[in-house]
Amino acid sequence: MRVLLKLSGEALSGEGKKGYDPEISNHVAYEVKSLIENEHEVGIVIGAGNLVRGREIEGISLKMADQIGMLATVMNAIYLKELFEKHGIKSTVVSHIANLPSVEDLKYEQIDRKLKEGYVVIFGGGTSNPFFTTDTAAALRAAEITADVLLKATKVDGVYDKDPKKFPEAKKFTTLTFNEAIERNLKVMDVDAFTLCKKMGIDIIVFNFFEKGLCFNALNVKKGTRITK
Repeated sequence: MRVLLKLSGEALSGEGKKGYDPEISNHVAYEVKSLIENEHEVGIVIGAGNLVRGREIEGISLKMADQIGMLATVMNAIYLKELFEKHGIKSTVVSHIANLPSVEDLKYEQIDRKLKEGYVVIFGGGTSNPFFTTDTAAALRAAEITADVLLKATKVDGVYDKDPKKFPEAKKFTTLTFNEAIERNLKVMDVDAFTLCKKMGIDIIVFNFFEKGLCFNALNVKKGTRITK
């Protein structure tokens, strides 16, 4: 199965923290390695909340803020590559926006070959355009690599009708359609990402990434929520 894993920058630092936490980062490597060892092909889109959230920068335009955020995702992608290599995981970083020795051009045939050879392909730079979130970038890259499923890593064990941290009575969904997710205005991903995945027939599985072993198990929806057409 070909999988696109969407990670937040906080997957490298811990919730609400900045920078890189080695213990938490090693958890990322463990979870990704479990996918590779079970013969899944893996692409990754990484956010940059651990370094900078461009849209939170005051005094600059949104298009400039988004460019700062996109560059930060490239930094995280390079960090991930180095982390994976230390854990024996073959990986490559691709991006449209960075011309660096450790970053390759985003070329479909090359990416497809790398995935089939067991490399983890890490996408840096978001969609390469401002005004789009990394959720939308994940949906776009999932479509480009013809992924079977998009794994959305979160801090909770699925999608709820309201914030389960604030409302103990919140109801968890096992499955949802894209239309239901959009109509309910569920904030787990943005509408652009839902719409593209719906159009391309790519299911989204939302799960708690920080629980050990769930990344692989989420594919079987033993836990989490599946959003489907």
